[in-house]
Amino acid sequence: MPNYDLILFDLDGTLTDPWEGITKSVQYALDKMGLKEPDRHKLTAFIGPPLVESFEHFYHLSPEQAWLAVQYYREYFSEHGLYENRVYEGIPELLQALNDRQIALGVATSKPTCYTDTILRHFDLNKYFRVVVGSNMDGSRVLKAEVIASSIKPFDRDSQVLMVGDRRHDIEGARSNKIDSVAVAYGYGTVDELQQAQPTYLVHTVEELAQLLLKD
Repeated sequence: MPNYDLILFDLDGTLTDPWEGITKSVQYALDKMGLKEPDRHKLTAFIGPPLVESFEHFYHLSPEQAWLAVQYYREYFSEHGLYENRVYEGIPELLQALNDRQIALGVATSKPTCYTDTILRHFDLNKYFRVVVGSNMDGSRVLKAEVIASSIKPFDRDSQVLMVGDRRHDIEGARSNKIDSVAVAYGYGTVDELQQAQPTYLVHTVEELAQLLLKD
């Protein structure tokens, strides 16, 4: 594996497991929209892709309705859902080991930057990262390719960069920026989805990810 100068991580499904907080927030938003969904397991697909896109796709909302649903989602998420989350076992140790090797680390996520910063601080993960880039609250910079491009911008254009994520959007966004990618199958993308996206590497556990990234 090449010696990467910068490794970017997705947040949801890669560093942390946000299932409880995200599905409760979506359920709250749907309820406010008059769309009852008692089974939160049916909302798992909302983890990863941009929210507007998911509301449009899964509940056939218009762009205007989907944006309103996002506002309702944020009512719950900003107060409760942020903290209904957990760090995957082994992630802090991996980040520390990469820091010890003087590899620059970043977070590149479709989640708004303000929420991302709060989550990273809450779990004491912010200390590991040189750059944190998410979407904007006005709905701009929501595509993963745009987020990755903004994350790379502060670094030398010749830097070797790697993107780590659990959904096809992460892999496709990396390819759009002409960088390598690692698909992690312990998150919310199926192995089939990830294989079809054609990542540079595919791992199934945090342990396998650590073995790959720390390989001499």
